[in-house]
Amino acid sequence: MSADKATVAVRIAVDRFLASARCRRPTTRRSYAGVLDRVAARVGADRRLADVTGDELGQALTALWAAAAPSTWNQRRAAVSSFLAWCAKNGYPSPRLPTSLERQPERRDETRALDRAAIERLLTRRDVLLREKTLWRMLYETTARAGEILALNIEDLEPDARRARVTSKGGDIEYVYWASGTAHLLPRLIRGRDRGPVFLSERRPGPARRPAARDMCPHTGRARLGYDRARILLDRYTRTNATPGWDLHQLRHSAATHLGEANAGLQLIMAKGRWRNPRTAMRYVKPGAVALAEVTELLDTSPPRRR
Repeated sequence: MSADKATVAVRIAVDRFLASARCRRPTTRRSYAGVLDRVAARVGADRRLADVTGDELGQALTALWAAAAPSTWNQRRAAVSSFLAWCAKNGYPSPRLPTSLERQPERRDETRALDRAAIERLLTRRDVLLREKTLWRMLYETTARAGEILALNIEDLEPDARRARVTSKGGDIEYVYWASGTAHLLPRLIRGRDRGPVFLSERRPGPARRPAARDMCPHTGRARLGYDRARILLDRYTRTNATPGWDLHQLRHSAATHLGEANAGLQLIMAKGRWRNPRTAMRYVKPGAVALAEVTELLDTSPPRRR
């Protein structure tokens, strides 16, 4: 181990990891950065990485996300594990997470598709701000992944064609298409701006947490809206005393389900959601409760009642 690597600060090691080939995709880099920056702040970003113990990292993870959903916990734990694996491979000090910090089981929700009327009610609520309304409608109408839409810049938009260029999971450049609802809201959201992120945070970032230039709006000085904040806002608007809040991914899932209920062919649904494997698409194209109730009526052998 070189002297430089042996004495490297936590912050420097994290920056080098984020600049590595493992984080070449912008969405991956942003996701890891959001996790590792918070963990680094907990353990001391200016401390030597060699002085940080696995127990300290475990305590940071627990303090930050022990109360989060299993999927959130697993994603945050995986980000830290990926960083530590990179450190070990590249000759940096690499403490090990405690074995007690295991992945949490994620329950598969068989009712993730949302009712179409419920989605429309949310998108027409007067108390929903323009940014959230545009984001949620765009997610639903494009059937795109939340990370892809949040990563959009104004330069990626083609409003006349109602489409935008996104970078897919595999790194390919693809197009997503929206309908009239997004077409009506989007010009209002980006009015007065011709470049930079489409979806912006509420406030300007402080000097200590200033993001990369690509994630800053040159017109307003505000940063790109992050996935965690977008997730929290949807949950806040949809959570009730009786039901948990919605997840951003449910809008993509629900759009595919609703297309299937409208008798759209599997090939078209795959093209819309940009799934390459029919088996993957079929996990989403699952008829909802309304469709099942309607098809059940086809089995009704009772004579119609007189009125």
